[in-house]
Formats: sequence, C-alpha cells, structure tokens
Amino acid sequence: QVQVVESGGGLVQPGGSLRLSCAFSKSMFDFDAVGWFRQAPGKARVWISLITPGGLTAYADSVKDRFSISRDSPKNTLYLQMDDLKPEDTAVYYCNVRERLVWSTNDWGQGTQVTVSS
Repeated sequence: QVQVVESGGGLVQPGGSLRLSCAFSKSMFDFDAVGWFRQAPGKARVWISLITPGGLTAYADSVKDRFSISRDSPKNTLYLQMDDLKPEDTAVYYCNVRERLVWSTNDWGQGTQVTVSS
C-alpha cells in the first residue's frame, strides 16, 4: 500500500499554466507505472497520463501536447505540468500507482482541485 498527497491546484484563467505535485510514501520504482487521473463534476474519473520506471510516458488525447508528466525520484514526487489550460480541464486531479498493469483502487489521495475559468 502507498500513501499519496496531491497539491498544486488552484484557479487559473484559460490559457494559463499550473504544475501539480504528488508525493508518494514509497519509491515510484516499486510500481510498473505511476500516473495522473482527473474527475470532472458529474463525470467518471479518467486516466490522463503515466510514466514508467524506464521513463516512458503516455498521455490521453485530451491533454497531449499541453500536459507534461515528470518525476523527482529521490524525492518520490511526481509532477504534472499543465499548459494552455482550458475550461474543460476543470476537475479534481489525482495520482495513482499501477501494479501488474492494474491501477490501484485503494491508494487514492484526496486530490487537488483545478478550476479553469475567466
């Protein structure tokens, strides 16, 4: 089991940027991937990005070319740089871990709210 704490959310205007952080209680290299999800009001939680121990990254089409995932391994911290934000990016953002190709159902944090509005 792992504890995660997301931070960095806030209110930003369309076209603006934010960087989210996720602190893990153990090494990210203990998992076959770590990643970000988001849940918009009234909608299901969806995957948006991941990074593997080898550094491979992947993005959902909705955020590709605007968001960038990275990590600071010694600090056990995951980041999500979000640029050119749009109102449809408004959601609670969560990080999670994947083991044997299955995302955890038990290790969700409290999330961090991102609101994109003028």
